[in-house]
Amino acid sequence: MLLTNARIATLDDNDSYGLIEDGAIAIMGARIEWVGARTELPAPYQALEARDLEGRLVTPALIDCHTHVVFGGNRATEFELRLNGASYEEVAKAGGGIVSTVAATRAASEDALLSDALTRVDAMIAEGVTMIEVKSGYGLDVNSESKMLRVARAIARARPIDVRTSFLGAHATPPECRGNRDAYIDDVCIPALQAAHAEGLVDAVDGFCEGIAFDASQMARVFDVAAELGLPVKLHAEQLSNIGGAQLAAQHRALSADHLEYANESDAEAMAASGTVAVLLPGAFYTLRETQAPPVQAFRDHHVPMALATDCNPGSSPMASPLLALNMGSTLFRMTPLEALLGMTAHAAKALGAEDRGRIVPGMRADLCVWDITHPAELAYRVGFNPLHTRIFAGRQ
Repeated sequence: MLLTNARIATLDDNDSYGLIEDGAIAIMGARIEWVGARTELPAPYQALEARDLEGRLVTPALIDCHTHVVFGGNRATEFELRLNGASYEEVAKAGGGIVSTVAATRAASEDALLSDALTRVDAMIAEGVTMIEVKSGYGLDVNSESKMLRVARAIARARPIDVRTSFLGAHATPPECRGNRDAYIDDVCIPALQAAHAEGLVDAVDGFCEGIAFDASQMARVFDVAAELGLPVKLHAEQLSNIGGAQLAAQHRALSADHLEYANESDAEAMAASGTVAVLLPGAFYTLRETQAPPVQAFRDHHVPMALATDCNPGSSPMASPLLALNMGSTLFRMTPLEALLGMTAHAAKALGAEDRGRIVPGMRADLCVWDITHPAELAYRVGFNPLHTRIFAGRQ
């Protein structure tokens, strides 16, 4: 395929959109073979089947690097409770929150979970997403955690999208283990991780390091097992307080630390040294009506890559729109439109260990979006507007 007459945002570095006017992109198989000004197109590519994009904007396809799209039921009632004054912690301590979704997820069949998940994934695909991360964490027993991850794998067979899975058994303590978090980690979570890994269902290991979930020492035990299995780690850290999650993630050279509203300067320094990506989740910040934003300037100062994601889940971020996440990242966290776009392309890819995509340069995978807009800043600027013209997945429209 040869794409011509395009305005191309290559994102070939982190300091500019890398715009090419009247550009062309040569694609061979699933890879980008050449990109540049159309007048400089090498002769070997001039015979490729050409597609005139009529001046449209081309960017790397979007990547949603933090989602919980597989779950049963919904929590609209809890949403209403929070609007009437209950805090996230109060809802959780009253038996709601994650635990209520656990009951619905355990009761649902794999077919039902997949059918529901695909409605959310289809919304993401329609806005230009070609890769998502999907977490477990609503099963909280050996069989149910593996069930969720099997459904996540099935998404990639049902739709033209790449899926990376994260085992999130250390998400909450289930009712049958309430009051004994250490026993849950040792007797349920770690065996569930080992079973899911044996079935080939796990790409990375995640956890929720927070006062209402698990502390850093408990998470470290899970991460030690992940290392034994050869699995990378990531972590929900410093969302509601700072209890050392970001430092733990950095010590284990985590792919990412996510949320990070209560992270500080030393956390940013540690993440920079370890190469850990900061994944910012404005949907949860918005839904929970939080007031402390993550330390974006500290991440800038220390050159920590910032990714953006929807955090699509039934409780704290019931959002399946990556374009809205771009806008929220800019309006709520004061990211620039360039930072937001990098956050859902190149930096999101890095947060998933998939650094063969997210930029339009030779050798990268040909996951692209063609937009009916003239400048990439429009993607973060508009609300409730989807300008996607064409999505190209692995070199195929």
